[in-house]
Amino acid sequence: MKKSMILVLVLFFVMGFVSFAIAGDNPLKANEKKVHKSFIAEIPKDHFVDVFKLHEVWQKAMADPAYRKKVYLIDVRTDSEFDAFHIEGTDHVQAGHMYVIPKKIKDPNAEIYIWCRTSHRAKYVAGFLYKYGYKNVYCVAGTTKNGKKYHGGVVGWAEAGFPFVNQFTGTFYIKEYRKKPSKAEMSYRIRMWHPY
Repeated sequence: MKKSMILVLVLFFVMGFVSFAIAGDNPLKANEKKVHKSFIAEIPKDHFVDVFKLHEVWQKAMADPAYRKKVYLIDVRTDSEFDAFHIEGTDHVQAGHMYVIPKKIKDPNAEIYIWCRTSHRAKYVAGFLYKYGYKNVYCVAGTTKNGKKYHGGVVGWAEAGFPFVNQFTGTFYIKEYRKKPSKAEMSYRIRMWHPY
């Protein structure tokens, strides 16, 4: 009896440890993925576009004021991400503030393009906009073109060699988009962050 009880306790401990190891330190991660997929499911398959389509729409919008009034090009990254660099002439609404979009865009048939850094937040926002009742929302996601993989969002825009701006530098191009700062970037001694 004692041996079977010890075996059950050991098995219980091992199962708990394995479950924790699989989930990592965040047991809600699997649920986040499930919720994220539910928002992706709201977006029609043909409404996922790549950075090349966004570039085409952006060029048309920048060249044609009448078209520019009809199309919404919305970056949903944070304020600091947008201030650092963005696609010239585009709109900005942080993903966490997407609830303001129906107050500003009242036409459910408006043509709307949504992107973020890669596409994770953009998929949430686009899915929400479909839940709100919008019909023509396009999510900028990754693609493969000529054998090369491109991310969605501004990372894919940079990979494709398209231009960015900010209020200080004018037009520029990002040659390497880093996932994390380099050692040299993290070796500073004194810095003061001032958000403009």
